[in-house]
Amino acid sequence: MSLLAFITILISAFMHATWNYLAKQSEGGFIFVWLYMAVSTIVYLPFVIGFFFISEVHFGWMEFVFIFGSAIVHMAYALTLQKGYRVGDLSIVYPLARGSAPMLIAVAAFFLFEERLSIIGMIGISFIVLSIFILTGDLRRFKQNNSGKAVFYGLLTGLLISFYTLLDKGAVSFILISPLLLNYGSILGQFLLMTPLALKEKEKVKKEWDMNKKKAIGVGILSPLAYILVLITMQFTPVSHVAPVREISILIGTVLGTKVLTEGMGVRRPAAAVIMVIGIISVALSN
Repeated sequence: MSLLAFITILISAFMHATWNYLAKQSEGGFIFVWLYMAVSTIVYLPFVIGFFFISEVHFGWMEFVFIFGSAIVHMAYALTLQKGYRVGDLSIVYPLARGSAPMLIAVAAFFLFEERLSIIGMIGISFIVLSIFILTGDLRRFKQNNSGKAVFYGLLTGLLISFYTLLDKGAVSFILISPLLLNYGSILGQFLLMTPLALKEKEKVKKEWDMNKKKAIGVGILSPLAYILVLITMQFTPVSHVAPVREISILIGTVLGTKVLTEGMGVRRPAAAVIMVIGIISVALSN
């Protein structure tokens, strides 16, 4: 992985962790998601219009299929993750979702894009996955009788993360869709699909906006920008390298959420941080 790719992913990870932190602070559900997507749609529209003016944009049925597919899979991911949180414990669903995705992506990228990881790269991914489980997981929860559904939805979410990552990699690297257009088209598609349901809850929309407008604006700006940086990086970097390094956002998010590691879990979080950093450096240095 080049230094440029590594720095870009690192910046993206900080943005990703920040917008997730804002979203968690809002404690909003469907309505909050719709609001920040509305913000994204409005804020990034001038950039999309400007892009059409300064660039020759070829937009055919193949581009439409990839953008529409991206919107559907991203929405399926969000809904599946929320379902997992409703039926299972966070400490099972989250690490399974985020931990399984880099492994699945590495295997799929080998067959789809002929990407090959070195031994150092594979060890690095393993370290990153291990750190995710140490940081967010609780093995005692797996022993509970009702953990089956949580495991199912966690793994299904990881599969959907892998699916949209590989789909978007194909879109920007082989179909050559602009990262800006791919991301904007996906957000616009999700926003339009969610709008009929949101309009049935006008009072809730108004209340949510009054309570969390600053957070919705923050998420609406940072979320697309963070993923656009990832898409740009995937244009010139193997997706099997990009996906695991992105997971540093989990560590950053944990630091934000716990006021710089001052709350609970003793040496657990620092130990996970060290393991994750070793894993990320290994992936970054692998060829």
